[in-house]
Amino acid sequence: MAKRKRPGLLWTSGLFNTTPKWATEPSVSAIEAACRQHLSIEDTASCNVEFRAAGAYNKAYTVTLEDGRQFLMRVSLPVDPRSKTRGEVATLRIIRSATTMPVPEVIAFDDSSDNEIGYEWILMELMPGKPVYYQWRKMSTAQKLALVGQVADYQSQLFHCAPEEDGFRGIGTPGTSEESNGGLELDKAKPGPLVSQLFFIGDHYDYDVPRGPFRGSYEWIRASLDIIIKAQEAVISTAGDEEDKEDAVEDLQVTRQLEDLLPVLFHRNEDPTDSREKTVLWHDDLNLHNILVDSDGKITAVVDWECVSTSPLWVAGQPPKFLSGSAREVKPERHLYGTKTDLDEIGGDDKADKLDNEGMDDLYWIYLMEYEQTQLRKIYAAHMRLLWPELPFLTFIIHAYTTINNPAGVLVKILITLKS
Repeated sequence: MAKRKRPGLLWTSGLFNTTPKWATEPSVSAIEAACRQHLSIEDTASCNVEFRAAGAYNKAYTVTLEDGRQFLMRVSLPVDPRSKTRGEVATLRIIRSATTMPVPEVIAFDDSSDNEIGYEWILMELMPGKPVYYQWRKMSTAQKLALVGQVADYQSQLFHCAPEEDGFRGIGTPGTSEESNGGLELDKAKPGPLVSQLFFIGDHYDYDVPRGPFRGSYEWIRASLDIIIKAQEAVISTAGDEEDKEDAVEDLQVTRQLEDLLPVLFHRNEDPTDSREKTVLWHDDLNLHNILVDSDGKITAVVDWECVSTSPLWVAGQPPKFLSGSAREVKPERHLYGTKTDLDEIGGDDKADKLDNEGMDDLYWIYLMEYEQTQLRKIYAAHMRLLWPELPFLTFIIHAYTTINNPAGVLVKILITLKS
């Protein structure tokens, strides 16, 4: 298996996962130089660059100018060279041109590592607001209902936005094909090769499998299963631990069973003249950290559009990630739960992300969130049925269906997970 070059990227293999690492730390002075160039800042003017946060595949920096304007510089690992950056830029430009959803404006970008920073980067508008994650417990029921309704409205707009007249066709990431010119021309930002963690993480990047754009669900899932098969076969042939081998053998057996079910659930389109499956843009990681709100709980921005692709309607019909959770119809009564003060016991970076549990046991907050998610899912579904009646809300049925121990239900649940 020939290794394709991804300069600047290293991988650390742990017991349960593969983690990306930076070969070198991005230079703050190089980031400042790039910002000065693309923002036309004179050498004598102030341009302050500060580290802001780190994600799985990127590092974010706040850029503050002398006049008070602020921007966000995102420096990215080349996990999927050029394609990941191009896809995000194209996606943001499509959304800004065709919807009212507040997303960052791209000021400049470089989809290669051949620059002063040594990594791919995107310079974009710094959006106002804070993650709703930190506001959620303080928000009223009316504010939460309004937020869910707004998300449904934005999602409906996404379903209708596409450079092509009849909507998106095929499964892939907009702007990643060579003809797309890095998303600069929106009419060429059609689905191209798929940018997805399953396809680029670790050795998966070098597997000889189709990478899209896929004609439809069958072809996309077929390629996903091929990757899983190759990964498990690699573990079986190289693992020194017998328990790891046994787990891989079991996973491989389940994947083979899914292979047998695939043609039962999805049609394989072998006619090259036939149209591709209708798809829509769908943010598959719309969690409470990626929705920014003001002090009144109103949405100010939706962020983190990396690895977003066009998805089949049966995938996009499921609730956004922040509404996904176990079903709970009865609201937990606060006085029935014990107390626990654990905030001061959390140290380091975890403490900054830890919510104040107000002395309550963690279980109370978990159950309360499940109850709220259960009720708000119903509200989201009602909004979506009004906004787009033709959308097949299969996944709301599937959510209950997968609680039954049957192979078809398990397959659909796994397929949805593959997309996430």
